Amino acid sequence: MQRFLVTLLCGLAFLPAPILAEGERAGAFDYWVLALSWSPNWCATEGAARGSEQCDPEAARGWVLHGLWPQYEAGWPSYCSGAAQDPSRAETGQRADLFGDADAAWYQWKKHGRCSGMAPGAYYDTARAAFDAVIKPDVFARMTDPLRMPTAVVEEAFLEANAGLSADMITITCKGDRIREARVCLSRDGLDPRICGADVIRDCTAQDALMAPIP
Repeated sequence: MQRFLVTLLCGLAFLPAPILAEGERAGAFDYWVLALSWSPNWCATEGAARGSEQCDPEAARGWVLHGLWPQYEAGWPSYCSGAAQDPSRAETGQRADLFGDADAAWYQWKKHGRCSGMAPGAYYDTARAAFDAVIKPDVFARMTDPLRMPTAVVEEAFLEANAGLSADMITITCKGDRIREARVCLSRDGLDPRICGADVIRDCTAQDALMAPIP
């Protein structure tokens, strides 16, 4: 038994380190993942119960920015170390329209934005540019009733709306029986569509996923 344990421990010592960690060096990443959240679905499952400003019916939000995430070819950094100062309340408040509310803008900076190596203003400006660079299909904004559909329908709508975007550059995610996000992979410098890493391109395969209409 003792010999077995020694052999096991020696073997573990040579296993590759996990690709996910926290506190990585800011500015070291390979590409971006632009995560777009379908607001009506998020609000129905979580946001309304939290009292999020994103779920105010008068705001009539559809696709909002969940986040712009620095990504490695395999894995991603989070909660990075870096010298950049945190954004002010005014800076996060100015991005409430983009992220849904100011709290979301702050959280995305804390977990992902600092990893970009940018100052808060530059990161938020890049996030807005990336959001604007991807055309959101207007067919979903015109829905008046909840609809169930294969997630491939959502992906195809994005492909038709965005020239240069291919199926290996976008993934559609679900939570429960609802479509949750569209995630688009973008180049680090030009924000051009690029092929996603294998750990990102994991499409939800639901055939009857729910899309709730904008209230």
